Amino acid sequence: MDTPVSDATIDKVLASLKFTSDGLIPAVSQQHDSGEILMMAWMNTDSVAETLRTGRVCYWSRSRQKLWRKGESSGQVQMLREFRWDCDADTLLLQVDQQGVACHTGRHNCFFYAVRDGEVQEIAEVEIDPDELYG
Repeated sequence: MDTPVSDATIDKVLASLKFTSDGLIPAVSQQHDSGEILMMAWMNTDSVAETLRTGRVCYWSRSRQKLWRKGESSGQVQMLREFRWDCDADTLLLQVDQQGVACHTGRHNCFFYAVRDGEVQEIAEVEIDPDELYG
């Protein structure tokens, strides 16, 4: 995002969203220029606020129970282009500029399993060895 987001706007966004009883909301990231769906992760109020404030996407890691700044260990950063939410205000769509691969498996996106011709298939190759990303 090129325009800074004010605290008043962040407060308005947070008041509009419906978080789960655990204080989370699902967030789908989409490559802004191609429309490719990259991944789904969770956000809480702190990660939403940080993302809007900094323009760098920050999620909530349920496994680590802490903020997860996308790319902090792998270098595969997501920069926010547009922040959207759905008609029920319970799901986010983050249009991003993905730098590198989005998936921790080293694939460009996390949606690489598909049912095709009645079979489960992997439809995307590993682009970067995960050991290189997190080694």
